[in-house]
Amino acid sequence: MPSILIYDTTLRDGSQSEGVSFSVNDKVRIAEKLDELGVHYIEGGWPGSNPKDKEFFKIMQTKKMKNSVVTAFGSTRRANIQASDDNNLKELVDSGAAVITIFGKSSDLHVKDVLKTTLEENLAMIESSITFLKESGKKVFYDAEHFFDAYKRNAEYALQTLITAQNAKADFIILCDTNGGALPLEVANILKDVRLHIKIPLGIHCHNDLDLAVANSLAAVEAGCTQVQGTFNGLGERCGNADLTTIIGILHTKTHFKAIPESKLKNLTEAAYFISEISNVKLPDNHALVGHSAFAHKAGVHIDAMLKNPLAYEHLDPKVIGNHRRFLTSELAGKMPIIMKAQKLDIKIDKKSEEAKKLLELLQEKELQGYQFEAADASFEILLKRQLKKYKPFFDLESFKVTTEKRNDGKMFAEASVRLKINGQEEYGASDGDGPVDALDRALRKVLTKFYPNLQHMRLTDYKVRVIDSKAATAAKVRVLIESQDDTDAWTTVGVHENIIEASWEALIDSVEYKLLKDTKK
Repeated sequence: MPSILIYDTTLRDGSQSEGVSFSVNDKVRIAEKLDELGVHYIEGGWPGSNPKDKEFFKIMQTKKMKNSVVTAFGSTRRANIQASDDNNLKELVDSGAAVITIFGKSSDLHVKDVLKTTLEENLAMIESSITFLKESGKKVFYDAEHFFDAYKRNAEYALQTLITAQNAKADFIILCDTNGGALPLEVANILKDVRLHIKIPLGIHCHNDLDLAVANSLAAVEAGCTQVQGTFNGLGERCGNADLTTIIGILHTKTHFKAIPESKLKNLTEAAYFISEISNVKLPDNHALVGHSAFAHKAGVHIDAMLKNPLAYEHLDPKVIGNHRRFLTSELAGKMPIIMKAQKLDIKIDKKSEEAKKLLELLQEKELQGYQFEAADASFEILLKRQLKKYKPFFDLESFKVTTEKRNDGKMFAEASVRLKINGQEEYGASDGDGPVDALDRALRKVLTKFYPNLQHMRLTDYKVRVIDSKAATAAKVRVLIESQDDTDAWTTVGVHENIIEASWEALIDSVEYKLLKDTKK
């Protein structure tokens, strides 16, 4: 089967996402995860631009990669100097990377208005930079920046920049939709013309400003590109880059192309959550293929059909890409999700049994009180285990206390303390936090991590509060939903009470206990 080379730029382009800042250790951990997955190329950064990237390449020279090649990124030389005198090019050579990716200007607009040089000098910059790197023993990938916009503006000059890179013996030419404004049909048609002039391998690099980066990348593959550049989870500046998570999944399950080793495809979802955790950017529940809701079914009619034949409402088996099917539990779904949850606990319950009836009544009563289990399946699993006497608490609450104080400097201060009984022994912990829930979470972990070290790998990623009955004003019940995540999974828990702290505590406890339950199954 035709193989597509996957070129990951999470560590460089992805780090340009608003709010993302990778430490050197973060970058090393992500690189190792991508290597495990079988990604072909990992762009580590721009060693000439900052000390962090320079340190990363130094560390990676000591690492032995099994599947991936680490590449360094930079630009063509500056105008009107020799390539051998350009410090950035020297840093690229000294990075230790066997493959160097450099970008150059394809657009006459950028040459004249941004570089402030001539069209001829830009061609010379491309030629001499690639030649210098090749003579230094490097494999060179040339990123044709803004290529599609450049082609639409001045096709003749845009093509001339590619021909110059080809004549300089670049190993790959990558066409970049840098502004993210191209359409799939444009990409396909422009590539047809490019292939008449360029005989060396081509790649594609798309940004997602029109939400078309994946579609444009796939159009480019169908048009003959054999390398796809992008980031995991679509990280990147502005609206992000082409999402390699989705592209890899589609290539393997929907086309005749392959990318990573077939045996690694089942690790795709786990890798997406791992990178989400390190980058501190929540993976959307409705993310294609790997999202928490990607294979979730709520309507009773859908669930009934799925039980008869999964093809009824699923385009592929979620296990193929490491995800799993979920039947959401709500008053709309009837007894089947309850029965199926029980079966996962090795408890057989007949749809017509008294147990099934009682469990459905419990669910309906809870939802009448304001609980919403369709969005909190972790809390429902714990509720079910308690009801079926299949649950032994990991700890018992003796008491907790929360204080919030506004000081004379205007700053808010929250402090919490908890008393727990673990294995018959009373334990105490206290901590401050950004708010009362954060303080409670820190105090709880302070006690529990001594007994359950795995909790260090879990964090809260989202916190939502909903007033259930606004007519009751300040006496109204509130529903708190807490989403948590570790290196491999995400889950949501719920709490309901008139007191927002108690509702938060209930959701927080369920979240921690679900993590502990999950880990005991491994």
